[in-house]
Amino acid sequence: MAMSMGFILKNLRPTCRIARRCLCSNARDDNVTFPELVFSGIQPTGIPHIGNYFGAIKNWKKLQDTNDRVIYSIVDLHSITVPQDPAILRENILSMTACLLACGIDPDRGILFQQSQVPYHTELAWILGCGCTLSRLEHLPTWKEKSAEMKDAMLGLYTYPVLQAADILLYKGTHVPVGEDQLCHIQLARALAKIFNNRFGHYFPQPEALLTEAPRIKSLRHPEKKMSKSEANPKSRIDLTDTPDEIIKKVKKAVIDSDTQITYDVDNRPGLANLIGLECAITDKSPSQVCEENCTIMSGQYKLKVAGLLVEELNPIRLQVERLLSDRHHLSSIIEKGRLKAMDIAEPNIKEMKSLVGFL
Repeated sequence: MAMSMGFILKNLRPTCRIARRCLCSNARDDNVTFPELVFSGIQPTGIPHIGNYFGAIKNWKKLQDTNDRVIYSIVDLHSITVPQDPAILRENILSMTACLLACGIDPDRGILFQQSQVPYHTELAWILGCGCTLSRLEHLPTWKEKSAEMKDAMLGLYTYPVLQAADILLYKGTHVPVGEDQLCHIQLARALAKIFNNRFGHYFPQPEALLTEAPRIKSLRHPEKKMSKSEANPKSRIDLTDTPDEIIKKVKKAVIDSDTQITYDVDNRPGLANLIGLECAITDKSPSQVCEENCTIMSGQYKLKVAGLLVEELNPIRLQVERLLSDRHHLSSIIEKGRLKAMDIAEPNIKEMKSLVGFL
């Protein structure tokens, strides 16, 4: 039996008021009640690393295990905001599917689908975009940050937050697990839902962010920066398909300071703090507990301990990914089943929206 969203929020330990108040502010507005539905997406830009795993995918599994209405999307439309090799993109979609399944995402307990296979995402994005001003998008910090790095920024990069809102609202999503860097996009989705509702009637819920105490895993080579697939040095990250030897070598090479004592200091000892954060993510212990338990060993020994914990956590996932990727037909069939389940929700919803707008 599915447990209440209150149970979910308690177990995911929300860290700010927006997540805690969702039960009293989201479910009812203008006497319209929306069933709780969790929606989230992940881009197929290669094998996920441990930052993706501890920061998002493990929480996805918790939500799946405690709620019977969850939808997870492989958002391939978002991935082409930067150029993609078609052959590599196709491979990445299958690899991401395999990784999510290997991490415990169960397509029989929710919906796992490929975004581009449901055409109504882009259709709704156009409808919502026609109610969105340029200034609202220009003020999004993600646009400012990413466009500053480009000589000629692409339109897709500018408008993808509208598509992100459409992803959520197409299914009347009520709760969206995100990191703090995505809060502005949830606020945009709420604003666009309100604009639509004010004009055509109360059709959309006000989606709420589910903020959790997910660890922010840092680069092993530059611990002041977030772990990223875009960093050129592969030793900066640990991928879910890394072998035990690769994991051990990368952790042994992780940049830390010269002090051999195990203490947790994010500002002054970011490299060691990152390793302590990894142990916390695996064991659910606090940094103070980890430091107390490891007070008799030196940092070099501690690296080996963390590497061992990572191998124990990730090796079963790696083996399962390899097994799943050996049967591409099975992966394709799971994606197709997910498409059909997503369409069962999306198609009647878009018809209602189009009727409200005046298209039907």
